[in-house]
Amino acid sequence: MRAFLFLFLLFPIIELALLIQVGSAIGVLPTLLLVIGTAILGSVLLRVAGVATAWRAREKLARGELPEQEMLEGLLIAVGGGLLLLPGFISDIFGVFCLIPFTRRLLVNKVRLRAAEQAMRQRAFFDDQAARSGQVRPNVLEGEYERRD
Repeated sequence: MRAFLFLFLLFPIIELALLIQVGSAIGVLPTLLLVIGTAILGSVLLRVAGVATAWRAREKLARGELPEQEMLEGLLIAVGGGLLLLPGFISDIFGVFCLIPFTRRLLVNKVRLRAAEQAMRQRAFFDDQAARSGQVRPNVLEGEYERRD
């Protein structure tokens, strides 16, 4: 948690330092145009990719399937578009990775595998807790019998 807080506080400083370096290398006006251009590009890509993902999710729902892949892709598209809207070049690089279909699918598959592993760990922990507390039902076979003397 502390590492995340440290990176969260350090990120704007690194972004600002990079903006200053790029501005001193290519000039202030081209740097501002790059930042504004990536924000515009992010909004356009967000709209186009978001609509395409929404249509794919709608088609899956029409077929009666759960669109979990499309939902996760939609989340990454929103994160990527938001990162492109932020001023800075590091956030733009991460935003583009979230918007490119190939890398987006890789990230979604990694998230799905991680969620499945987490669910298995929680299920194993829950089963272990139930066994320790004695809430496990014994194996009972139900049926009918008749006694003959």
